[in-house]
Amino acid sequence: MKEEKIVVTINEDGSLDLKSDGIKGEACMAEVEALLSEDMDIKSDKKTDEYYQKTTQKQSIEIRSKK
Repeated sequence: MKEEKIVVTINEDGSLDLKSDGIKGEACMAEVEALLSEDMDIKSDKKTDEYYQKTTQKQSIEIRSKK
């Protein structure tokens, strides 16, 4: 599995640039919002191709008959 990370750059004016790697779709924005404090607002975002890729989640379910 590819490593997931968010790189945060603090600019001279105090603004932040965040770039994610390995996090796709809405999960990316959810992680960024969780990382930021409630006092911070996202002024703009630029979604990369990775954002539009589908995420894959594996789930296994075991079903047994009651008979």
